[in-house]
Amino acid sequence: MSDNNSKSMGDLFPDLGPEAPVISGVAHDRSEALATVRGVPNEPGMAAKVFTELATAGVNVDMIVQAGASVGTAEISFTVPESTVKEVENVLIDKHDELGYKSFDINRSVGKVAVVGVGMKTHSGLAAKFFTALSDKGINVLMISTSEIRIAALVPLDQLDDAVRALHTAYGLDADQVEAVVYGGTGR
Repeated sequence: MSDNNSKSMGDLFPDLGPEAPVISGVAHDRSEALATVRGVPNEPGMAAKVFTELATAGVNVDMIVQAGASVGTAEISFTVPESTVKEVENVLIDKHDELGYKSFDINRSVGKVAVVGVGMKTHSGLAAKFFTALSDKGINVLMISTSEIRIAALVPLDQLDDAVRALHTAYGLDADQVEAVVYGGTGR
């Protein structure tokens, strides 16, 4: 006689099929620019001042890296929509004395490539695979950004398509064409 109330492991954990891949897509953005502000005084509040001035001018900032350049100074690099480069230049020129930096430059020949997926935080080796795929194709990484669902890199614009293809292949997402485009700062 069987107990109708007892459940087997198959009832509790039905076959859900193969586990879905962690990386579900590759995205890219051609509409980025990289701004680097050099010789910023390395003291509390300077990054806040820079980004407050940019926000006041309506500039959206994406990737940010700050590094000590020399004793007492720092370099702050950040990406912005290419369409806002003039606003960035105006802010940096107008606020030069207040911000106290030595120089700045803006590189419009960059693009962002990213892999996205759920569960990246709990799977080791995804970043290694990302950077190995780019390295194997001779693609230079200019800046890196990560989150729980994304690994992104800023690369030279003339290497962006190769980067997208390399990552598609590395993560088993091969397609005949680039599949996702992100229109930075446009809401599309």
